[in-house]
Amino acid sequence: MKASQFFISTLKEAPSDAEIVSHKLMMRAGLIKRLGAGIYNYMPMGLRVIRKVEHIIREEMNRAGAIELLMPIVQPAELWQETGRWDKMGPELLRVKDRHDRDFVIQPTSEEVITDIARQELRSYRQLPKNFYHIQTKFRDERRPRFGVMRGREFTMKDAYSFDRDLESARASYQTMYDAYVRIFQRMGLQFRAVAADTGAIGGQASHEFQVIADTGEDAIVYCEQSDYAANIELAEALPLIAERAAPAQPLAKTPTPGKSTCEDVAELLQLPLSQTVKSLVLATDEKNEAGEVVRTTVWLLLVRGDHELNEVKAGKIEGLKDGFRFATVAEIEEHFGCKPGYLGPIGLKKPVKVVADRTVANMSDFVCGANEADFHYTGVNWGRDLPEPDLVADIRNVVAGDPSPDGKGVLSIQRGIEVGHVFLLGTRYSKDMNATYLDESGKPQLLVMGCYGIGVTRILGAAIEQNHDERGIIWPDAIAPFRVVICPIGYDRSAEVKAAADRLHDQLADAGIDVMLDDRGERPGAMFADWELIGVPHRVVISDRGLKDGKVEYQGRRDSAATPLAADQVFDFLREKFLA
Repeated sequence: MKASQFFISTLKEAPSDAEIVSHKLMMRAGLIKRLGAGIYNYMPMGLRVIRKVEHIIREEMNRAGAIELLMPIVQPAELWQETGRWDKMGPELLRVKDRHDRDFVIQPTSEEVITDIARQELRSYRQLPKNFYHIQTKFRDERRPRFGVMRGREFTMKDAYSFDRDLESARASYQTMYDAYVRIFQRMGLQFRAVAADTGAIGGQASHEFQVIADTGEDAIVYCEQSDYAANIELAEALPLIAERAAPAQPLAKTPTPGKSTCEDVAELLQLPLSQTVKSLVLATDEKNEAGEVVRTTVWLLLVRGDHELNEVKAGKIEGLKDGFRFATVAEIEEHFGCKPGYLGPIGLKKPVKVVADRTVANMSDFVCGANEADFHYTGVNWGRDLPEPDLVADIRNVVAGDPSPDGKGVLSIQRGIEVGHVFLLGTRYSKDMNATYLDESGKPQLLVMGCYGIGVTRILGAAIEQNHDERGIIWPDAIAPFRVVICPIGYDRSAEVKAAADRLHDQLADAGIDVMLDDRGERPGAMFADWELIGVPHRVVISDRGLKDGKVEYQGRRDSAATPLAADQVFDFLREKFLA
């Protein structure tokens, strides 16, 4: 490919609305152009990367036995109503009507459609297992689309769905897809971790996220360097940091803490470690009648240590909170605690509440908590002596670095990551709702057991850039770079020798199946180099009159600090061997 035949559109400065590195560099390198909020045109340079990502995915999905099909972007509402997600998805689900006033959705995912296909086509155990996948446009109406392709509204995704006769077979299909994902991201040249994850809104029995390691990632990844344990922050188990509760050693005292409403301020005032304080968080659950009217509200008091944070996903798994909760209103708090937020605690409640203590809090003694009176806290608080045992003890906090690993093999570390893939063992979540069954050996109908497996195709571009960039621009891994090597001839339009050498090397590389770009635009060397460093082509060959006089050209990898002289008649063999290695 020659630059004069392609479309190159780089910018010196990123648009003002570009927030993170990948967004800025994709705009500057001409990979994307903004059309609307969270909606982008993928320009030729960016599309080349997408096609390479898709190629790797297709090869590994096919290798794993998955079968490609294509499901529509527009889906009838009836299918979503069967599973209940028409109402549960909320405003992120873009709903539209046709000219006949019938409801449709612009699909964010395809569980309903693929289950509809399965219940029509997979009738016998002899047809199982099956795994269907497609690569298709998705749309999620994000409230605040941001970060370019990282959190856009329209995006490309590969989603696959497996169908099995029982849970054991489904687990095998799940493992097959897990292994395929490992190969996919390894081939893309990305540093990643596969971590245990919460099943979230999709539901199911097991789940793993594939996270690209990046300091700018939105997700916190928890792992143990001494073992294989890895999970996202939502799922990582927090063991109790106190093995067993000590006997009380302090008297209960109501202590003035004027103007000190946070655990940090109270600990500083009392000259105590923050870990001796207990934080109160108040939730509420509403019981509604058939008309949707609230008939009863239950208030919950969740207690975590002052230096810890509540994990809302874990809280949402507690019996009584599973069907949804909200943070209590100020009026509800005052009604039950007799005090505004900032000085709340479990002693001296005006009305009963459900008390849930984190595992560590349940083993604390002589701790500090709010006194349910402005400007006062209790010190020397002890379970059993000063207040009843909690209604429930549960893991409700986020882990922190240094916590013991749940597998007992070391301590936990935390790093940032960007989710690019997610695998779910769904079980019968959708087949039950949609009556998707097959006939077993005895002719009896049985529910299909499902798995689903997604990869954010366009998101991979942003994640790869967040992981691979420097002050000059993008550094693409070889496998997904728009071009693998760029030839930069100095004076291409002025020197017959330079032109001949550049054309010859270009043709050799192209004939060998190597994705090569020859910059024949006649740009000044500085501008030409800056463009290709910004775009991120991983290998560069510079050809000049001065070098050719000595029989040399210059090779430089995108991460190299300096160029390496090579014999002009050996550069093709050098590159071919490098790319075959």
